[in-house]
Amino acid sequence: MTTTLSAARLRLRPRGADRDVVRDVSMSLRSGEVLALVGPNGSGKSTLLSTLARSLEPREGVLRLGDDDASALSRRQFARSVAWSPQQPEVATGVCVEELVAQGRHAHRTLLGALAADDRHAIDRALRSVDVLELRRRPVETLSGGERRRVWLAMALAQESPILLLDEPTAALDLRHQWEVLSLLARLNREHGLTLCVVLHDLEQAAALAHRVVVLHRGRVYTSGAPEVCISEETLRDVWAVDARVSKEDGFLRVRVLGPADPLRHL
Repeated sequence: MTTTLSAARLRLRPRGADRDVVRDVSMSLRSGEVLALVGPNGSGKSTLLSTLARSLEPREGVLRLGDDDASALSRRQFARSVAWSPQQPEVATGVCVEELVAQGRHAHRTLLGALAADDRHAIDRALRSVDVLELRRRPVETLSGGERRRVWLAMALAQESPILLLDEPTAALDLRHQWEVLSLLARLNREHGLTLCVVLHDLEQAAALAHRVVVLHRGRVYTSGAPEVCISEETLRDVWAVDARVSKEDGFLRVRVLGPADPLRHL
């Protein structure tokens, strides 16, 4: 696999923060793979993802898209290759679902250009793929949290960029829609070669979806590699401070948390 998006020696400080929350992180996203960013709350997952999306500029380090320094590319050039769905997106009051999803076509249109046939086909495909076609005329503010999450995913899919960055795409979804979204992402990767970097809290979902995981701990990479190697009982104890049993059942990684780890027991 060739590297499509890579970061070297990143130090990141979100707006308003008084310290770096990501320190000296290097990582790469390879063409055609699914990479999951996992770690406890506050470990730097969302901050790292927003930097990969160029929403946050690094204090130190370099972000590259292929062989290019990403900072040298225009926003439109970058968006043709990389789409991003943030964790808590905002939308103006009165915008309907179809109008929001149409914003995903911005990188493909001229400044004042109307939607072309290709744009409308992409919008319809995206709405249908996440099961919100019947909501297309609804104002976004009238939707439930789960419906909004699927609509924002549709906007990212409508962008039709080869790289998709998703921050907790299953948040606020019921169990059925969580696994439907994961199945959709797996199919897009498998059938269309879509490259994915996904922040997930659920380690079993991360293991089911991803080819590789990057485990973040206190703003640094604790480990990275295949899920069955990195999602281990030792990792759960060191990073999440819990005792757990990790097993493989019917081809899927299963994580059973037993309780908080006793730090004195492991001295």
